[in-house]
Amino acid sequence: MKDTRDIIIDEAYKLFLNHSYEAVSISVISDAIGFTKGALYHHFRNKEELFRAVIDKHFPISIVMVDVDNISLKEYTSACIEHTHKILKAIFGSDEKFIPVNYLSLIADSFRHYKGFSENKTHIIEDAVKNVEIILKYAIKRGEVRSDINVKIVALQYFSLSIGLAGDLIRNSSIESAIKSLKGQLNQLYYLLKK
Repeated sequence: MKDTRDIIIDEAYKLFLNHSYEAVSISVISDAIGFTKGALYHHFRNKEELFRAVIDKHFPISIVMVDVDNISLKEYTSACIEHTHKILKAIFGSDEKFIPVNYLSLIADSFRHYKGFSENKTHIIEDAVKNVEIILKYAIKRGEVRSDINVKIVALQYFSLSIGLAGDLIRNSSIESAIKSLKGQLNQLYYLLKK
């Protein structure tokens, strides 16, 4: 059985997702869960702390963990697709029916109401782009890809294609469709880079 803290986080997640940070008060959360405000405050100092716990649990965004010195660009491309698929499944669950704009709104709320969220995600982005730059440089040295590419720009393209997934999710409301689109785009980019 889930402990009380997890129950609060999971129920608050549903409320924040379907409404907005501003619209969800501690009173709304306590009424929805059937707990007193005191019970909520026993586990969380305030709404901000509860919101951070919701985002930390339900938005497990991370970079692909690979050996950047020894992975080919082709292997990295496949690893990116697989990693992105896992993240989307973790965020959206197995339910193929979801409202993507609610998730985008929740992410926007995270930038506004979760102190440090922006800096943390910026750090993740910078690390991801740096890793792709290293992988591209090795791919050039090994003769896997052309040497006349702009490594910084191509590294940003890899990252931008993954972020562009949000557009596919909004358009199709399907994780599988979005992953198929990402796979096609990344594989096409890889093909264009090949020697």
